[in-house]
Amino acid sequence: MSARGETAIRFDAIHKRYPDGAVALDGLSLTVPRGQFCVILGPSGAGKSTLLRMVNGLAIPSAGYIEVEGERIGPRTLPRLRRRIGMIHQQFNLVPRASVAANVIAGALPAVSMLRALTGLFPAELRARACALIADVGLEETHLRRRADALSGGQQQRVGIARAFMLDPAIILADEPVASLDPRTSRDILTLIAREARSRGSTVLCSLHQIDLARAFADRIVALSAGRIIFDGPPEALDRAAIANIYGEIGEPGPVAIPERMAAAG
Repeated sequence: MSARGETAIRFDAIHKRYPDGAVALDGLSLTVPRGQFCVILGPSGAGKSTLLRMVNGLAIPSAGYIEVEGERIGPRTLPRLRRRIGMIHQQFNLVPRASVAANVIAGALPAVSMLRALTGLFPAELRARACALIADVGLEETHLRRRADALSGGQQQRVGIARAFMLDPAIILADEPVASLDPRTSRDILTLIAREARSRGSTVLCSLHQIDLARAFADRIVALSAGRIIFDGPPEALDRAAIANIYGEIGEPGPVAIPERMAAAG
């Protein structure tokens, strides 16, 4: 495991303009150290999802470049780098009719041959890892063969977390991972992400809307507005003035009282 403090992700002068002329990112530069839990805040349309999607090549910058663990993302490096990146989605992105076990082991697809992927003949080591991860995220053995669409939202996101960690990724991208969950389940899910990431030394880049959760779980908070960084600092620096600058005086999402930090995070 590499030492904490080394660069995990570097965004250098990133611009993203869509064909309709909309600008999602406007000259953004950001460096995320290895092992950091970095939360991205900002109103809808600020560029949060675009930023995350650029790390695994789901969105391509119009200008600038991105490095993952010192390698610039490009057509030749992306297939290899994707093995080092796990993603947790807002809407879970599971195969509804597939079993929990099948959905979790799908996280290993970047590392297996096309033949094995098509036939479902995954190595015993990967099958065992999938079972272990399902247990780690708090699901019972009886869930292995259950269809994903038979689970609650919180259980489905646990499956999504297990899938994201199948290849022991260096980087976890979590795009609004608790947007559709109730407050208690949201804390459980973020605690789980933080715990699993910490146990592997993984870097987490997580977009959120909930200020109280950002303060509780982040090592660092970066806020975007119109594709630019307007706040970058520790959670305790996110005061009322900073929140007003990010969201405006009205319509702030979530409580403003600073909760106790989740120092152990589970």
